[in-house]
Amino acid sequence: SHNLCDVSILCSYVHLQKLELPHNKIKDLSCVSHMPYLVTLDASHNEISDFFGFQPPKNLKEVNFSHNRMTQMKDLSAYSFLSKLDLDHNSFSEINGLGQCRKLTHLSLAHNKISRIGGLDNLPLTHLCLRGNQLKRIEGLQNTKSLQVLDLSLNCITSLSGLQNLHLLGSINLEKNLMSEIQECKHIHDLYLVRDLNLLRNPVQEQQDYRQSVVFLLQHLTVLDQEKVTAEEKVSSVNKYDPPMDLVAARDHMTNLVCQLMQPQVLFDCTLPSADSPYPMLVLTGPQGCGKRELAHRLCQELSEYFGYGVCHTTREPYFGEENGTDYHFVNEEDFQNMIHMGKFIETMRYGGHSYGLTSGAIDDVAREGLACCVHMELE
Repeated sequence: SHNLCDVSILCSYVHLQKLELPHNKIKDLSCVSHMPYLVTLDASHNEISDFFGFQPPKNLKEVNFSHNRMTQMKDLSAYSFLSKLDLDHNSFSEINGLGQCRKLTHLSLAHNKISRIGGLDNLPLTHLCLRGNQLKRIEGLQNTKSLQVLDLSLNCITSLSGLQNLHLLGSINLEKNLMSEIQECKHIHDLYLVRDLNLLRNPVQEQQDYRQSVVFLLQHLTVLDQEKVTAEEKVSSVNKYDPPMDLVAARDHMTNLVCQLMQPQVLFDCTLPSADSPYPMLVLTGPQGCGKRELAHRLCQELSEYFGYGVCHTTREPYFGEENGTDYHFVNEEDFQNMIHMGKFIETMRYGGHSYGLTSGAIDDVAREGLACCVHMELE
């Protein structure tokens, strides 16, 4: 910060390893050609237009050319030890010349005029910042396998497609882009190391239940939109969008019980005479397709003096050979929901997009005949 314009006097300082010249008015850095041992160069906030306009110091590792007047990148294959490069706030429109920088791990090109990501194949980048450019899509990153931190904020990106293969990613910043669909998060669902995702100031935040939906899709997140994701949020999202079977069964049971209690109470033939002599029932349960219904029918046929079949209700269409009132009571969804609200069911479930339920009346019909009721239920 001394308004320096001419630093040619530094040509005689051949043993310099660190050179810091920020916030001046320097246009020419040819003096660096005389510093073969230079490791760190900071020439930010100057008026430099020539990209690496000097002979390469063989050990140069860190370069900061941010806030200058550079417009075009050139081949940097001679800078084999370059590991950190800051080119923020210039006027670059294209990324090139970095193909042989085999030790480059940190690259920042924020606030330039880049409209397409390219020229980064097989680089060992761990940190990449392209904030404030003109990007419309995520591309050209499929071979940057080491990438861990990615900043693409302040662009015009609409999709997360293009990140699927970056399995070491831990942080993604997409603040103030044009993301509008929650389902875009599915593109990074399998990136299990992603802990920090920033979608602030995107249209997607206006979606109903936005935060809960994203937390459900990306259960490995610990920070979303700069706010910590709590364990309670994760449990709540799972219970809403993919509840465990025991929770579904508990909710259904609670609904059916409350609806029953709201109805006039009657004494059924199957009502317990006392706690010591309960009405006998045989319940067959197990996974779908294991033959519960066929076994229940067979038991009721071969042991008809003991068991009667409890006919359930369903909203699905009859299969070939099924009879209404024998295999199931076939009803539509509206009638089924009305029966729930009238407290008719003691057990309900959803399977294959259809509703199934066992009414207390079905059990009472069997009890009235002096038989034990045999029913089959899905395993929840």
